[in-house]
Amino acid sequence: MDALLLTFKLAFLSTLILIIIATPIAWFLAHSQFKAKFLLEAIIALPLVLPPTVLGFYLLIALGPQGPGGWIANMWGGHTLAFSFTGLLIGSIIYSLPFVVQPLQNGFSLIGKKPLEVAYTLNANFYDGFKNIILPLAKPAYISAATLGFAHTLGEFGVVLMIGGNIPGETQVISIKIFEQVESLEYSEAHLLSALLLGISFIMLTFIYASRSRNKVGVL
Repeated sequence: MDALLLTFKLAFLSTLILIIIATPIAWFLAHSQFKAKFLLEAIIALPLVLPPTVLGFYLLIALGPQGPGGWIANMWGGHTLAFSFTGLLIGSIIYSLPFVVQPLQNGFSLIGKKPLEVAYTLNANFYDGFKNIILPLAKPAYISAATLGFAHTLGEFGVVLMIGGNIPGETQVISIKIFEQVESLEYSEAHLLSALLLGISFIMLTFIYASRSRNKVGVL
């Protein structure tokens, strides 16, 4: 139960932060004419093709005592951000970033700039136009982005194992708990947790595709 609650806490916080971070990034990628923006797109998409252990290794170095994460931790009176929930959260945000950015980018591209241009003719500023026009139109994209980000975080293994290890109550998420149970030949317990994740993942994907069939905006 501790591993399950920790996993949902990690997925919820990661998704919330990702939605905030990904919105301006996706808007820039969807509408910017910057010629080198493909480099930013490639960097964001790296977790899609990079082995999780490779990403986890470099994050471990960055968050360790000798990296910038260790310097930040020293400001808080700590020693390292690795092997902590904060480190897990940072790793999850980076690892799941493309799963949130890409649906939002696609959604913003399909909406285009014309709704904002119409709002400008009515003396609305960018903030008002984005809040009252773009966000409602992009609702399907946000649903897809949030669901994919949450589901992807639930299934993380390699990155969280490298950054957080296996500390019960602190960094032991459900995927690592399943691995631990399999190593201990506790197949019945591993089956229960695996079936639970399978069911949750299926429900989330069904929700995404059902939403996509009703709205043609914001699919990955």
